[in-house]
Formats: sequence, structure tokens, C-alpha cells
Amino acid sequence: MQGTVDGFSYGLVTPLVAYLMACLGGALGLRCTTRSMLVARSWRSGWLALGSAAIGSGIWTMHFVAMMGFTVEETPVHYDKPLTFASLGVAIVMVGVGIFIVGHRGASGAALFTGGTITGLGVASMHYLGMAGMRLNGDLTYNTLTVSASVVIAMAAATAALWAAGQVRGFLWSVGASLVMGLAVSGMHYTGMAALSVHLHGATGATPPGDSPATLLAPLLVGPLAFLLLAGVVVMFDPLMVMGRPDWTPAETKPGVPARGVPPHTVRHPAPHPGRRPGRRDHHEHHSHRDHRTPQSR
Repeated sequence: MQGTVDGFSYGLVTPLVAYLMACLGGALGLRCTTRSMLVARSWRSGWLALGSAAIGSGIWTMHFVAMMGFTVEETPVHYDKPLTFASLGVAIVMVGVGIFIVGHRGASGAALFTGGTITGLGVASMHYLGMAGMRLNGDLTYNTLTVSASVVIAMAAATAALWAAGQVRGFLWSVGASLVMGLAVSGMHYTGMAALSVHLHGATGATPPGDSPATLLAPLLVGPLAFLLLAGVVVMFDPLMVMGRPDWTPAETKPGVPARGVPPHTVRHPAPHPGRRPGRRDHHEHHSHRDHRTPQSR
């Protein structure tokens, strides 16, 4: 028996709130990644780790806010707690791998491709691992082509987000990039949900194992939301967040350019050739040296 799936049981409320969560996590993560490129290398890993946790938490929160509106008419939907927690960990770790690659190697072609692929696969893994944690009186099946499309969307969104993070530009740039990122992540989520079909078992009235969305997801969302708030405070109170200058200055390494702080060499003029009548320039230098003599030497 085919179940009646509804992903919008609360109307547009859950999609809009989920989109805002994805944008918030993306904006904070992108600013932290951009900020890591403006500091000395010793501080870079800390900002990249904060950005990874922000993006991962935002994407995970977006997913489960959207899942609050997911229902199957013929059976209640519950969630397995360990798998739900595991999906959050997968999101943060795999997003972190991609961000660290771009943060330390720069937004080059190879780094973007590698980091975007790993991050996109992490987003998709988080989504489908969270779906695997669903408990209902039925079996979940997926359309392979639609699932592949959702993974491609996730990889493209991740690559675009990492490219945007590598562009050391102003705050509004990151805000615009996070809006696009939130749209892509939401599109990936609902594309993956469109691939889902539920085949019910015979006894549809039985209560499945696990926790209901109200008892599990609502309290579980408090942690990531509190972290996003804390990350937002750190970002807003950092003086370089609204596109300041680096707090370190790289030394010049070009040939022929002296290091900063080294005084220039004193230029010595060659002595006039003996027997040569001094010209106007030599005459001027002669008077200049004579004028700077001390009274005792005159």
C-alpha cells in the first residue's frame, strides 16, 4: 500500500523558516571562512573550525525544521535519536574538511573541486542519514535519478559557497552568497524529498519505535540554534568582520625590494677626478659640504 506523503503540512511556514536557518548558517560560516584569510596562519584554523560548525549546524537545522512539516497520512513518523545526532556530526565534519582545504590552499580550481565535492557529499550524506533515522510503519524507497540530481545540486551549491568564501570581499557579498547558498541547500532538500516514496506495512495503526518530532526535534534544535546565536555574536563583534584589513602584513619577498624597516643605504658620490676643473654640479656639492662643516673645523 502506498502512503500519502505531505512535506508541507504546515504550509509555507516550515520551508521559509528552514530557508532562513540555512541562510543564517551560511552567512556566519562564509564570514568566518573569509575572516580566516585575513589573519595570521596561527589563528586560521580556529576561524575555519567555527565556520565549519556554523555551516554544518545551519544546514542540519534547516533539514530538520523542514522535516517538522513532513507527515505520512496513514502512519505516525518517529525518529531514531542516535542516527539523528550522527547526521549532525557528519554535516559538521565533512563541511569542515572542504572548508579547511579551501582555507589553507586557497580558492584555486583543484581545491574548489575537491572541497566542493567533499562538502556536497557531506550535505547529501547528512540529509539521507537523517532520513534513514525515520521510523514509521512502512519502507522508504527512492528514485535513483532524483537522488542523483539532489547530490549534484548539493555539490554545486557547496562549490559555489566555497568559491564565495574565497573572495575576500565585504559583508554584503557574504550575505548575498548565503542567500543563494540557502536557496540551493533548500532545493537539494526538497529534491531529495521528491525522490521519496513510502510503502506501508499491513498494520498501519501501530506506533513505530523512536521519538516523535515534537519530543525529539524541538529540544534537539535548541543546541544548534544557540550555537548559531553565539557564532553570530562573535562575528558581529569582531572588528574585521565588516571587511577590515589584515591584522598582519606579509613581508616583501620580491628581488631587489628591501624588507620593511631596513634603512636605505647611504649614497656616496664619487670624488672628482684629479686635475679636472669642477663643473657646476661639483661646485654645488663643494659648497654644500663646506656649509655643513662645524665651526671648529672652519
